[in-house]
Amino acid sequence: MATSPVETVTTSADKAKLFVAALLVVGAVAGFYALAKQGAWIQWGVLLLGLGAAVAMFLVSESGRQLLGFSGDAWREVKKVVWPTRKESLQMTGYVFAFVVIMALFLWFTDKTLEWVLYDLVLGWRK
Repeated sequence: MATSPVETVTTSADKAKLFVAALLVVGAVAGFYALAKQGAWIQWGVLLLGLGAAVAMFLVSESGRQLLGFSGDAWREVKKVVWPTRKESLQMTGYVFAFVVIMALFLWFTDKTLEWVLYDLVLGWRK
């Protein structure tokens, strides 16, 4: 079976973009804690701005573009799914509940039968 090798092209610029994105995340978290005395609005603003900048930097890298492409393909596939109607969903739910009740009764009957055979007939513990 012949398979083609997967080529991953990572340039220095992409590595730098990912490194900057990681630095932005670290900076955002550090800024959040460093600005604790400035108030919650400033803390959360710095955190969200830093994380937003990190996401933006990630999305302009090759990995980010691949993730966006994959997400678009996945969304197109989800739109192709034929979802069951309400009636079909209720019918299948009813079948599952009926099966669970039947299995519970079967297992209860089997358990009581084995209990009777072992304790009453074989061991004679119950009189």
